[in-house]
Amino acid sequence: MPHLQFELNFTPEKQAKQVFADAIRRHFASIMSTGTDHIGITFRCYEQGDLVFGRAGGDGQIAFLNADIRLGRTAEQKRRLALAVMDEIGTCWGVPREHVYIVYTEHDGPDFQLSDRVLPSWRAGEDPLHD
Repeated sequence: MPHLQFELNFTPEKQAKQVFADAIRRHFASIMSTGTDHIGITFRCYEQGDLVFGRAGGDGQIAFLNADIRLGRTAEQKRRLALAVMDEIGTCWGVPREHVYIVYTEHDGPDFQLSDRVLPSWRAGEDPLHD
């Protein structure tokens, strides 16, 4: 169950968050070769001065993504996802790529617990809730 934790120094409208989350789920499933039903997305929205990112300077919107994912993805997959996320943040909210910071933390499948199962280790093309 990837957990994609977005931290923003602005607060998008509820509908904009839903549109963004739907796009991120599609990107993740396509690039990371998995299903969508197990993808968790959270938004933490802060005031303008509550996030600091050196290369963003003192003004403007900033977005961080802490992405907890299952082990096994290639460096190329992670880079493709990072760029897709940066582009989606830019398209949806006008945040420049230079103001986005993405960090991956990798876990084996059993580190992800759902009410009815423990996720297996990742394998290409799988859908852990429907396999």
